[in-house]
Amino acid sequence: MPARRRATKADVLATIRRMALLQIDTIHVVARSPYLVLWSRLGQYDPAWLDALLADGALFEYWAHEACFVPIEDYGLLRGRMLDPAKMGWKFSVNWMQQHAADIERIVAHIREQGPVRSVDFERQDGKGGGWWDWKPEKRHLEVLFTAGRVMVARRQNFQRVYDLAERVLPGWDDARDLPGEADAHESMVRRSCEALGVVKAGWVADYYRLKRGKYDEILHRLADQGELIPVRIEGWKHDLFVHRSLADQLDAAQADTLRASATTLLSPFDPVVWDRKRALELFDFDYRIECYTPAPKRQYGYFVLPILSRGKLVGRLDAKAHRQAGVFEVKSLYLEPGQKPTQRLADDLALALKRCAAWHGTAEVRLGHGPDTLLTALRNRLDSAESA
Repeated sequence: MPARRRATKADVLATIRRMALLQIDTIHVVARSPYLVLWSRLGQYDPAWLDALLADGALFEYWAHEACFVPIEDYGLLRGRMLDPAKMGWKFSVNWMQQHAADIERIVAHIREQGPVRSVDFERQDGKGGGWWDWKPEKRHLEVLFTAGRVMVARRQNFQRVYDLAERVLPGWDDARDLPGEADAHESMVRRSCEALGVVKAGWVADYYRLKRGKYDEILHRLADQGELIPVRIEGWKHDLFVHRSLADQLDAAQADTLRASATTLLSPFDPVVWDRKRALELFDFDYRIECYTPAPKRQYGYFVLPILSRGKLVGRLDAKAHRQAGVFEVKSLYLEPGQKPTQRLADDLALALKRCAAWHGTAEVRLGHGPDTLLTALRNRLDSAESA
């Protein structure tokens, strides 16, 4: 449903709790992903509220789906990963930790004595520079300390992580007292996944928290027997499907054919609706991948393509860029899914979504590029009439 009132800081936290995870990405040709994911659900809101919730301790950062903001009450679910970081793949290097043990401990001592740090606080000494593949040693030291849970992100400054000792960021935590068993944490993550996804099947559960892939039928059926999940059927599907009990009212409305999706919005490429590409294809018939990491000549749709969610369906995608200094929200290319008609209602819905997104970015002008002629004409007319109203 479209937002019925202006969002508050409490709504930001409630939204993240409802999703369980808010993925972090630094690309900002539009807005950085975590801020855009929240806008898709809340509409106009102050992005500074997300930063404040992290600094207030209501959220923490760690590797979940990928790097994510996570409600602080779920710290225990991911603490086991910190205590066994060697299983975290490229995110942690045992060899690096061993080879640079003395330098790493000096950084820990520096933080203890001098306070929180950013990686930019350390000058590069070897004259090199580059992307993530060529991080200066201090940045890698901080990253392995972060993955091992010895430091946490206390806040962000201009979106850069500010690291402090974990015992100062979360002074009330005690592993001996508070750490859940591995099986309990695993089951809780499955529960959170079910709550966040809405309708689930066994093949979709592992991806949300990047759990070990395997068979999840048994745990889903057990949760159903306990009343936490409700077994459901989708016509034409053979898989066992479930809906979390917290969505029972919506399920009743769907069965009574009174549930109506009415919102149209733009999604981040890292939105939970589409971050599991296989699920997006199965559930929405939406074949999607992000192409910003693909060489330009091989891109099919564009650099930073936003899925269009309209009235419960993924109806298209657009390649966008926010030119903040010029005050322009540019839609470079717009594509509709096969079979999707460029109706006047869709044009009205999409024009409103574009105006709202542009206004939130502080880019008053929406500039349209390539796309279906009929839809572009209807969009321009709708946008022009909105500006003259």
